Amino acid sequence: MSRAGIQIGKAAEQTGLSVDAIRFYEKQRLLGRAQRTEGGFRLFSAADIERIRFIRGAQRLGFSLLEIRELMVLGRDGIETCAHVRDLLRSHLAGVRGKMRELRALEKQLAQSLRQCERRRKTSGDSHAGPCPVFEALAQKRGTNEG
Repeated sequence: MSRAGIQIGKAAEQTGLSVDAIRFYEKQRLLGRAQRTEGGFRLFSAADIERIRFIRGAQRLGFSLLEIRELMVLGRDGIETCAHVRDLLRSHLAGVRGKMRELRALEKQLAQSLRQCERRRKTSGDSHAGPCPVFEALAQKRGTNEG
């Protein structure tokens, strides 16, 4: 008896994922149990490949596996998902924007610390005399945040 489908290695190749990632999705029940050949090899259908691509695309947008599972249930049950997806996207976008603000602040702090080092190097040459101004600033900040 012949079964239609492709083996996991080919599925990995078609989706750009590793075999281990596909097995992980299966273990997490994001994929149904794959059919097996008589020799025990997994066989994936075109629908399985489409689902794997959906999962990976949703992950790229920042959705967690729990959220992806929820979206797949909503889609499977024919429930209108656009409003739910929009809310999730808004939440993720707000999170990304918050992280971007934090990264810009970190970039500013790092640039300021580097300027301090460069100024110190210009005034003292390569002699390394005296304490590092960045270490001093870090020690002061650490002391003001403890309490």
